[in-house]
Amino acid sequence: MVTAAQHLPHATARAPRAPRAAAVRHLGPNWYAAVMGTAIVGTAGVGLPGHVLGHAPVHIPGLRTLCTAVWVLSLALLAALLVARALHWTHHPDQARAHLLDPSAAPFYGCLSMALLAVGGGALAVGRDWIGQQAALALDAVLFTAGTVVGLVAAVAVPYLMAVRHRIEPGQASPVWLLPVVAPMVSASQGPLLVPHLPPGQPRETLLLACFAMFGLSLLATLVMLPVIFARLITGAPLPLALTPALFLVLGPLGQSTTAVGKVADAAPGVVPAPYSEGLDVLVVLYGVPVMGFALLWLAFAAAQVLRARRHGMGFSMTWWAFTFPVGTCVTGAEVLARRTGLLAYDWLAVGLYALLVAAWGAASVCTARGLVSGELLAVPRPAPAGPGPTTVRTTSDDVR
Repeated sequence: MVTAAQHLPHATARAPRAPRAAAVRHLGPNWYAAVMGTAIVGTAGVGLPGHVLGHAPVHIPGLRTLCTAVWVLSLALLAALLVARALHWTHHPDQARAHLLDPSAAPFYGCLSMALLAVGGGALAVGRDWIGQQAALALDAVLFTAGTVVGLVAAVAVPYLMAVRHRIEPGQASPVWLLPVVAPMVSASQGPLLVPHLPPGQPRETLLLACFAMFGLSLLATLVMLPVIFARLITGAPLPLALTPALFLVLGPLGQSTTAVGKVADAAPGVVPAPYSEGLDVLVVLYGVPVMGFALLWLAFAAAQVLRARRHGMGFSMTWWAFTFPVGTCVTGAEVLARRTGLLAYDWLAVGLYALLVAAWGAASVCTARGLVSGELLAVPRPAPAGPGPTTVRTTSDDVR
């Protein structure tokens, strides 16, 4: 995730250590991507199918405990970032306003929404093992409400700012533009978990149909935005090296929408009339199968571009977190299709994508921790080479594709 004027910090570009008093000045909303990427390791892992061998269910000892531990880590990261970002707004309002007025930084406010939603959903999925059902339900209700409000505001406010305040050139289209419009899709996938905990009747049906409405809102907005992004990739120069991982962001709406329609269908029986609940069952397969097919095509396309960038010298940057949450949504999407179709192919797909997710999360986590210890990731942005092509970029911790 990146900004046009600021692009993720490059591991090889040495920058001065940020003074303690100004440590959070350049802490942008893109940092919430680390929370999202960590939370989904836990929630995706606990949903892995157990029939990949085609026989009796295979359960990996300790997997659920590890997934719960990773969720606890995501909760701690969220709390720390909320405090740090509050300090950022309090002590550096000029920089905070600059982020809102930067067309490549403003979309990252969608990450705040998705971080809240991912941690909240993880509370009911795995966190309840350690904090109890009631505490998990209360935490999810608070985070879901806050994340949904933030996501809906971002889905309107960020495109509005891009239309009337930002100055965007034709060649600046970026996958990061998807972030604010994808946030409601995460709400659509997490909301159904709360439906059974509401009183029967109108409350349950209202929440479920609201989730389905957010599914449509996000899907149609993505379908409008994606052609613009793809046209820029085909007709323009390749993305700068540090920004190339942002291509993985396109996987987010694909995997998350498949997950969302599956979760809505799971919660529908007894909540909406039978014809509609049965129709949602059919929609899961009719929608999910072709969308996941396109997701695999895009995964291959993005991976090829990343390998090219790596050969040309791409080092670590915060955009590497784009390898985590979007891939994780494809894991949960494959899990939905595995349950609905009973096909071993989707079981294996879910397991294979999860292995990729864990490897990406491990690499991003280690390199991020190293950058924080050295002070490079919070240092004052400085110019850095963008790699092959006519485009130049400026590295900064404010960009996490």
